[in-house]
Amino acid sequence: MNLIGLVFMQAGGQGSIWSLLFPMLLIFAIMYFLIFRPQARRQKQHQMLVSKLKKGDRVVTAGGIYGTIAGVKEKEKTFIVKIDDNVKVEIAQASIARILETENGGEKNN
Repeated sequence: MNLIGLVFMQAGGQGSIWSLLFPMLLIFAIMYFLIFRPQARRQKQHQMLVSKLKKGDRVVTAGGIYGTIAGVKEKEKTFIVKIDDNVKVEIAQASIARILETENGGEKNN
C-alpha cells in the first residue's frame, strides 16, 4: 500500500473521507494556480491598459483593426476609434487588444 493510502486509512481498513477529498482538493489547487490566477492577472493588466487610454493613442482591437482613439465615452464604456479620415467606429473597451503608441509618439509594448 502506498504512503498516501496508509495516511488516510481508518483503523477498520476502509478509506476515510479525506482519502476521497484529498485528490479533489489537489486538482482544485492546481487549477487555481494554472488557470484562474493567471486569468485574473491578465484581466487586471487589461483594465489598467484601458484606463490609461486617451485621445490620440494608436491602438489595435481584438479583431485586428488599427486606429487612433478619437474620443472616450466613459458612461457607455466605449471608445470612438478613427480608422481613416472619414471613418470612425465606436467599440467596446474590452475589444482593445494593445496600444501601439501614445499621443506623444512613445512606443508601448503591451
